[in-house]
Amino acid sequence: MFNGTIRENLLYARPDATEADMEAALKKANIWEFVQNQPEGLDAMVGNRGLKLSGGEKQRLSIARVLLKDPTIFIFDEATSALDSISEQKIQEAIDPIIQSRTSILIAHRLSTILAADEILVVKDGCIVERGQHSQLVAADGVYRELYETQFSKALLPEEKGVSELEQYIWGQQPADEPYEAEES
Repeated sequence: MFNGTIRENLLYARPDATEADMEAALKKANIWEFVQNQPEGLDAMVGNRGLKLSGGEKQRLSIARVLLKDPTIFIFDEATSALDSISEQKIQEAIDPIIQSRTSILIAHRLSTILAADEILVVKDGCIVERGQHSQLVAADGVYRELYETQFSKALLPEEKGVSELEQYIWGQQPADEPYEAEES
């Protein structure tokens, strides 16, 4: 984030963006409601490096900016790290449609960020040690499964049809290795 307004931070990505373009990007990034609640709206100051924003607000504003840029490939590097679960969910809801519509690379330690990925590469000590979909990697009893069990150990419940109740909750009764289809609001 740059020291300036929300508008200036968005226009950095696309100087010719209209109000409608910015609003659409902010809605897709799940930050439009926040912007509307600011007395200055798009002209609210974010502060140096987004000092006046929470971690989740910074991330979602950054997602809105990249949506305006409209790149061919999206790279999300630890997009949900150091966030509370509510902010993580809002960011995940913003990211999911993006990764379904174009090539995306997600770098994450939080496995909840990558459960629906078409392919997961597990890196250990700088080398790819496993590769596959979530369900395959959990079944493989390797590094990914160890990470999965460590991160979700308190939330894991008895499995039903190979999908834990946690995954059913996260994905709305849809296994993680099936294509994700967002519900209409």
